[in-house]
Amino acid sequence: MKTSSMARNRKIADTTVHVILGIMSVIWIFPILWIALTAFRTGTRPATTPKEAFLYFFPKHLTFDNFHRLFTDTMFPFPRWFWNTLWVAVLTCILSTIFVLCISYSFSRLRFKARKTFMNIGLILGMFPGFMSMIAVYNVLKVAGLDGNLFALVLVYSFGQCMQYHVAKGFFDTIPKAVDEAAWIDGATKWQVFTKITIPLSKPILIYTVMTAFMAPWVDFIFAKFIIGADNYKNYTVAAGLWQMVSERYINDYFTTFAAGAVIISIPISLIFIYMQKYYVEGLSAGAVKG
Repeated sequence: MKTSSMARNRKIADTTVHVILGIMSVIWIFPILWIALTAFRTGTRPATTPKEAFLYFFPKHLTFDNFHRLFTDTMFPFPRWFWNTLWVAVLTCILSTIFVLCISYSFSRLRFKARKTFMNIGLILGMFPGFMSMIAVYNVLKVAGLDGNLFALVLVYSFGQCMQYHVAKGFFDTIPKAVDEAAWIDGATKWQVFTKITIPLSKPILIYTVMTAFMAPWVDFIFAKFIIGADNYKNYTVAAGLWQMVSERYINDYFTTFAAGAVIISIPISLIFIYMQKYYVEGLSAGAVKG
């Protein structure tokens, strides 16, 4: 009797969890579906009433005109913005990955004076949101003559990503030090151990680091808008450019075009994540063991 009661309670609990997850999934998917349908509907302005919102969510006619306008409009050069974002994201990804892996490996394997102090400082600084330093960062870049420059974004994102070394360090901590010692006995240097042994064994954390380093500049709006400036359209990233489309001045003429841009910009990062999610999860879970 007790066993059947426990089984019934467990079944009720599982059903409740599934219902809650189902509701959360609908809430999560709804905005994505809405923006995707908006990208394919006719018209240019957003809904202003509940009735319009319902009609717009189920458009009678679908069209690719918004995507055509997105790539041909002369006022908002989306192809240029896309290229700017890709350039910044790729260069940031390369620099950030190198920085993060070198820092995390050093903290994991090397023992030096003030090691724990530096780790604690990095941990404390990582707790503060990056936008708190925007004014100081902008003034430094302005003095260096880099304000409004895309390379300034690369520097900001790359050095900011260095604060995210904890997960990679946790992963390196799981690799037995006996592997390093065996290589040293065979005459390998620390750099050779790092590049030829540790990195090949760290594919999950390498992919995790690459993905996080790529996604940060790809979706960031705050630093991109603040550093590039309001009037420098040609150097905008996609996030800053799409925001301009839905400003009060242009929203009624460019809202569906904005939706088309949101769909386009989501495709590359979605494909990368779907293809790499196995390694992403492995790197995150393994890095959390001793992180």
